[in-house]
Amino acid sequence: MTTLRSHNWFAPRTLDGFMHRAYLRAEGFSDLVFDGRPVIGIANSWSELNNCNAHLRQVAEAVKRGVWSAGGFPLEFPTISLGEILMKPTTMLFRNLMAMDVEECIRAYPLDAVVLLSGCDKTTPAMLMGAASADVPTVMVTGGPMLRGNWRTEELGSGTDARRLWAERRAGRLTDEELCEVEACLSRSTGHCMVMGTASTMASMAEALGMALPGNAAIPAPDSRRLALAELSGRRAVEMALGGGPKPSEILTARAFDNAIRADMAIGGSTNAIIHLVAIAGRAGVRLPLERFDELSRTTPLLVNLKPSGKYLMEDFFYAGGLPVVLKELLPLLHGDAFTVNGRTLADNVRDATCWNEDVIRPLAAPLAGEGGTVILSGNLCPDGAVLKQSAASAHLLTHRGRAVVFESHDDLARRIDDPALPIDETSVLVLKHAGPKGAPGMPEWGAAPIPARLLRQGVKDMVRISDARMSGTSYGTVILHVAPESAVGGPLALVRDGDEIELDVPNRTLTLRLEDEELARRRAAWIPPPPHFTSGYGRLFLDHVLQANDGCDFDILRGRRPVRAEESEGPSRL
Repeated sequence: MTTLRSHNWFAPRTLDGFMHRAYLRAEGFSDLVFDGRPVIGIANSWSELNNCNAHLRQVAEAVKRGVWSAGGFPLEFPTISLGEILMKPTTMLFRNLMAMDVEECIRAYPLDAVVLLSGCDKTTPAMLMGAASADVPTVMVTGGPMLRGNWRTEELGSGTDARRLWAERRAGRLTDEELCEVEACLSRSTGHCMVMGTASTMASMAEALGMALPGNAAIPAPDSRRLALAELSGRRAVEMALGGGPKPSEILTARAFDNAIRADMAIGGSTNAIIHLVAIAGRAGVRLPLERFDELSRTTPLLVNLKPSGKYLMEDFFYAGGLPVVLKELLPLLHGDAFTVNGRTLADNVRDATCWNEDVIRPLAAPLAGEGGTVILSGNLCPDGAVLKQSAASAHLLTHRGRAVVFESHDDLARRIDDPALPIDETSVLVLKHAGPKGAPGMPEWGAAPIPARLLRQGVKDMVRISDARMSGTSYGTVILHVAPESAVGGPLALVRDGDEIELDVPNRTLTLRLEDEELARRRAAWIPPPPHFTSGYGRLFLDHVLQANDGCDFDILRGRRPVRAEESEGPSRL
C-alpha cells in the first residue's frame, strides 16, 4: 500500500500530530478529513494583477469538487502569479523564482499529490519545473484562452493584432478614436492570449508531455467544460496519490520531450517554448540540446493554421478538435507508448479524436508547410545557437544579406528608431544588444523591434531583426532571437558595429557575421563588460546563477530532480 506523506503530519498521536490537526480545525474541518485520506494540494497562481489567471479561483473550486468526490482532502495554496503584461521588465526574470516557490511549497507541506493551476505564459513552465524537481504525483490544469476579440467586422487575436494595429497607428493609417475602440474589445474575457502565443503553446506542451488531461490545452477560459476538466483533474489527483503515481519522473522522459517538440513544431508554437522545454527537461534530468529541436523540426510538418502563423484563433482550434487531433495526426511520428498523467498512453488518449475543421487543423498528408514552425540557427554570430520562427517570418527574408544598424540597448532603440536621420532601409539588419538574461536583465520580449515609422509609411512590413532577447509568442516577423552567448557576457553579438554585413540563410540554418577572425579578435580584446544590474536581493541571485538561453535560462543550482520522500517528513517539527 502507498505510504502517504500526509500521514506523517496527521496520523501520529503525538504533540506534533495533535497540533497539526488542532490548528487546521481552525478552518472548520471535521474529524473526517483526518481519517487517512490523501491530501491534495492545489497550487493556485490566481491574481488580480494577472488577467490571464484572474478566474483561477473558480477553477480551484472545481478541482476541489473532484477531490472531495474521490475521497481526498483538498488544500489550496497560493503561488507567485506572473503576468507578462504588467510585470516589468519581464516575467522571465521571475520564472525561476516561481519554480522555487512551487517546489518548496510541495516539499514543506503535507501533500500527497498536487494540481497545478496556471495560465499566463511563464506560470505553466515555472510550475512544471518546480513539480519536476519535487517529483510528487502532479496534474496540471491551465486556465484556457480568452474569447476572440471582435472589432467592427474583424476578429482580433490579442497581442498579434494589437501589434499589427499599433503599427498601423504609427504609420498614420489608424486614428486615435479607432485605436480606442480596439482597446475596448480586444480582450473580452479572462484567460490567456487566444492566439498560438506562449501561453497557448505551453498549455499544449503540458498536454503533449502527458502532464495534463487530454483536451486541456484549448478549452476557452469561460467555457464550462474547463471547469468540468478541472473537476476530473481533482479526481485523478486522488487516484494518483493513492496509487503512488505516476510521478513526473515517470512521465517526463526523453520520449515525452520528443513528442512535445513535434507538437510544438506542428502547431507553430512560440519560440519561448524552446527555452521552457529545455528548462523543464533539465529539472527532469533529460538532456535536451537545441540540435534536437531542429532535427525534429525538419521532419515535422506545420499543421495548425492559427495566428500569428496563420489566420484562426484558439476558439477555432478548440472547436476543430484541439490538440488531441494534432497528436492523432502526428502519431506516425510520435512515441505513442509514452505514459501520461491519466495512466494511459498518448496513443490511447488520442485514438478517437476527430477533426471538425481541416482548414484549422490540416491532415498530415496536406500540411501548411513541410517543416515545423521554428528553426535553430548556428554560425559565428551565435556559437551556441539562435532561434527563428519561420512560420511567422517573411519568405523573401529567409535568405538575406544586409548591413547592420546597431542599438546598444532597448533605451537606445526607443530613442533613435524613428529618427529621420537614422541610416536604415528595408534591406538593413536591425541589431539589438544587451537584451539577454543578464543584459536586460531577464531576457524581456524586446526581440520584435519596431520598424521605423517612415519605412512603415512606405509599406515596409518586415525586416530582419537580431537580438539576444525573446519575443512574445503572439509576435511575428523575421526575428532572430535567443542569440547565445548573449552580448552582456561577451558573445559575438557584443562585437557587431554599424555597417557590418550579416547573412541569414534559413535553409542552411546559418547566421553569419561577415568579418575576418582577426577583426573579431581585435574587437573582443577591446570589449568591456557592462556593470551588473543588481548587487543584492533576488536580482543578484538571478545574475549569479542564471544560465544562457541554450540551457533554458534556469538557475544552475536548480537543475535536476530532488524528489520529496515520505520519510523526510517524519519526526517532530517542534519540541
